[in-house]
Amino acid sequence: MIKLILTDLDGTFLDSKGSFDKEFYQQVKGSMDDQAIYFAPCTGKQCERVEELFGPELSKDLWILGDSATRIKHNNEYVYESLLPNDLGIKLINKLEEIANDYTIIACTPTAAMIKETTSEEDKQMVRGSYREVQLVEELNKITEDFVKITVYDRKKRCFEYVKELMEFKEQAYIVASEAAWIDISNAGVHKGTTVKELQKLLGVTKEETMAFGDGLNDIELLNAATYSFAMENAFEETKAAANFITRSNDEQGVLQTIQKIIALQK
Repeated sequence: MIKLILTDLDGTFLDSKGSFDKEFYQQVKGSMDDQAIYFAPCTGKQCERVEELFGPELSKDLWILGDSATRIKHNNEYVYESLLPNDLGIKLINKLEEIANDYTIIACTPTAAMIKETTSEEDKQMVRGSYREVQLVEELNKITEDFVKITVYDRKKRCFEYVKELMEFKEQAYIVASEAAWIDISNAGVHKGTTVKELQKLLGVTKEETMAFGDGLNDIELLNAATYSFAMENAFEETKAAANFITRSNDEQGVLQTIQKIIALQK
């Protein structure tokens, strides 16, 4: 019996335009509610941005594993978070600024996603697509808060190459290039899989009662935390290999189509 359904957003639940069929979602969510199934977006997006995407009504009762699953938010309350210590975060930012000066570093704290004032307008708009609370700062290494995560966005898609230059920090932080344009850095040992386990404990749900969907390399741990694990048709081959099942692409509403069919069998 499935009791918890988790899904990545970009490339998985959201289509190529970054949206989803809200009418179809409401229909499927109604079926989930009838069976007391928890629904949880698990994403690199800021929790507040997820709430904004779903809207005030549809975001009610969501369990949001946001900011690369470093935090869990439910009904306006953070019930879990694991932060990267400030001193380590500053060292990582300094290293990232040494590696290249033509990509965007997004330093996320509990207050906001912070980017440099010199960030291009194009990249500022990209950042606002994933973060509702955004602040412009003169220097990232002057931030005094602990970090929720640190993210790199590289339009030139060199992240698989650049992530290798961060390996001196591999014992101190969780570092992953989710795809060629993105690097995510969070507290040591904290990723989608570990935070899913925190949620499972909180809700009293087992791996065998969990369904999950993903497409990126940073979704592999998410899929490993669920018996009913689905990779999207558009997923990386490594992600497909980690999943127990393959479903339709994000542009074919693969997540909602699959949920609808599977939970209908549980009635």
